[in-house]
Amino acid sequence: MERLRLGKVTNAVGLKGEIRVYPYTDYKEKFEEIEYVLIDNKKFFIEGVRYIKELAILKLDGINNRTDAEKLKDMELFIYRKDAPPLPEDTYYVKDLIGLSVVDEDGNKIGHLIEVIKGGAQDLYVVEPIDGGNSFMVPAVGEFILTVDLDKNIMIVRLIEGLTTL
Repeated sequence: MERLRLGKVTNAVGLKGEIRVYPYTDYKEKFEEIEYVLIDNKKFFIEGVRYIKELAILKLDGINNRTDAEKLKDMELFIYRKDAPPLPEDTYYVKDLIGLSVVDEDGNKIGHLIEVIKGGAQDLYVVEPIDGGNSFMVPAVGEFILTVDLDKNIMIVRLIEGLTTL
């Protein structure tokens, strides 16, 4: 069954078994919308969620002390894709974007999307050109990303002068 990566446990918090999680999502409040997380292929139901700055603090069923919570340090959290909350319009899972063919607005194939970098203002899509040149970044904003069609495995972009060169 397909799983989605949600975040990584960075440490234990307090004495009652809470864990500090670095979320792999722009919307950390998503932890309030799910019932469980998978850690090392074991399902843990979420009993409580709170936040400290950009981190989520989770209380998981069955993790009741600091010692148990510390055993989860550096482990990643997942959810089965079928149980994930729906995404807002024009929002995509990174794993669905990686590998998309990147085409300009005239229909010319430019390359493939190889990485998504989380940016402060917006994400950046790293494109590997088909001609073997240097990879370049395209800001993930409507001015540059015209269409994302996961069914056709394609992203149509508007390029401006200088965007594809270092």
